[in-house]
Amino acid sequence: MTRLEPIQQSWMNAADTRSVMDALAREGGEARFVGGAVRNALLGLPVADVDIATPLVPDEVMTRLTAAKIPFVPTGLEHGTLTALVNGKPFEITTLRRDVSTDGRRAVVAFTKDWKEDASRRDFTLNALYASADGEVFDYFNGVADLKAGHIRFVGDPAQRIREDYLRILRLFRFHAWYGKGDLDSDALHAAAAEKAGLAQLSGERISKEMLRLLAAENPVPVLRRMGAAQILVEILPGALQLQRLERLVAIDNANFFAADPLLRLAALLPNDVAAAGAVADRWKLSNADRDRLVDLAGSAGEKIVSWLSIREVRKLLYRLGAQRLRDRVMLRWADDQKETNSVQWRAMLALCDAWVRPAFPLSGRDVMNAGVPEGPLVGRILGEVEEWWIDSDFTGDEFSLAERLKAVVQAMAY
Repeated sequence: MTRLEPIQQSWMNAADTRSVMDALAREGGEARFVGGAVRNALLGLPVADVDIATPLVPDEVMTRLTAAKIPFVPTGLEHGTLTALVNGKPFEITTLRRDVSTDGRRAVVAFTKDWKEDASRRDFTLNALYASADGEVFDYFNGVADLKAGHIRFVGDPAQRIREDYLRILRLFRFHAWYGKGDLDSDALHAAAAEKAGLAQLSGERISKEMLRLLAAENPVPVLRRMGAAQILVEILPGALQLQRLERLVAIDNANFFAADPLLRLAALLPNDVAAAGAVADRWKLSNADRDRLVDLAGSAGEKIVSWLSIREVRKLLYRLGAQRLRDRVMLRWADDQKETNSVQWRAMLALCDAWVRPAFPLSGRDVMNAGVPEGPLVGRILGEVEEWWIDSDFTGDEFSLAERLKAVVQAMAY
């Protein structure tokens, strides 16, 4: 094992982190940071989640946390995992383990005290990295060299790793989109293509979580193209995908410093087909809100949203659709637009969306009844007619004009 320079980051020495590490390390115990936290620290990237590995069995971990007055949640004791909570910050703690059996979705594990044995069951070499509380890095499979080279390489035999959990096929592409450089590892790619039928075993929730993370990468398109060429993408997405539209949307995001919106990127990738969008939402077990958004966008292709809309027309759309729905549509139409010089108009439309404050329609049913219309369904119809005129008038606040319009509609519809 190569000896590496220690890493030092503020999160490692934060009081919350130290309290957990100290509780596990007392009286001869041992604990190390593991996985993404170590990987990101080595890359100089922000660390959101701090995972910890320890040879201590779960009962001993719980005993030590209790003694240190650190609350915890038994999030996965059958796999040796619990989550300590310090000032609301979670620390996932897992006992070193080895796989006893796997079925492509879940594993039966046994605990071990061997750090390398624990590392050997992890998916990629860049995730099989550990660091002590004082920053010493432990690298059993040359993960640091792979990390620096942007080489996403399985620990051990790729086919065996994939058969242990078929989600690793999608993780291969997701990690390459985020951390990879150049071509994918050929052994990994061949194994993923050969084992792609196993994706059918995965739950929709696991697929969507992994794929939305992939779509959130700075540029997921090259990886998606490789997935398509390997006949892997067709296993999880139906129909003729619009990779060029997605590529354009990604370019717009990056050129304008927009935050990646993975669900919008998924909408850009899918065909303009409500049934196809609904099928993906169902297969991926998306939330009701995400499903509604995806299906709504799939059915919006026929709407007249073009770069040369007037401000008045944009405000009318904003009133009918709301700022978020129109913003989504503008982004997709912009991605469809091949004329670069239209970018200024599209950005201006987005600025209108961001600044929009919905005006309140100044009339109510009481105003209609005060104009002589008896209570009933006609009140709503008249109110709707006046509101249509008010929208077309660019939301006029002229009380006299509103009163005259109400009078005219009442006369036309009530008598």
